[in-house]
Amino acid sequence: MGNLFGRKKQSRVTEQDKAVLQLKQQRDKLKQCQKRVTQQLEREREIARQLLRDGKKERAKLLLKKKRYREQLLDKTENQITSLETMVQSIEFTQIEMKVVEGLRIGNECLKKMHQVMSIEEVERILEETQEAVEYQRQIDELLAGSFTQEDEDAILEELNAITQEQIELPEVPSEPLPEKKPEKVPREAKPRQVELVAAS
Repeated sequence: MGNLFGRKKQSRVTEQDKAVLQLKQQRDKLKQCQKRVTQQLEREREIARQLLRDGKKERAKLLLKKKRYREQLLDKTENQITSLETMVQSIEFTQIEMKVVEGLRIGNECLKKMHQVMSIEEVERILEETQEAVEYQRQIDELLAGSFTQEDEDAILEELNAITQEQIELPEVPSEPLPEKKPEKVPREAKPRQVELVAAS
């Protein structure tokens, strides 16, 4: 019982599946980072406008430099996301190709086993035997169809006459008369019952 419940199930998750999962997680994190940076850029732009309205041009310029740096970072993040998605697609497509190749390998092994059982020599032998059987049957059909020689016809007629002239021995007819069939006797028990029925009526 302990072995039944303690046995570990074999995991169907492959190393490729784990790699795809990790890549997708990294992609999702980058997308979240990209979203945060985009929101920060919008806020910083609004702050820079406010600083310009307040006459603080140098601080606005410094903030715009910071914003520009974040925009470059955003571009890099976008490129990284694209690379990750390309990698995920490549791995998934390769997994499909591997399944196709595995299917071809199994099919090829199956064909090889079948070819071992059914070699070319064996097929040729079977075809030759089949042809011989067909030819033999054709000869029988021709014989039965009446393509006999004159000698065959004479032999058949001679055998037919011999059979016709043979005396067929029948069993002798009995000289004694056949026994007559006697009527069946009524059982004695039935008679008193009939009497009782008559008396009752």
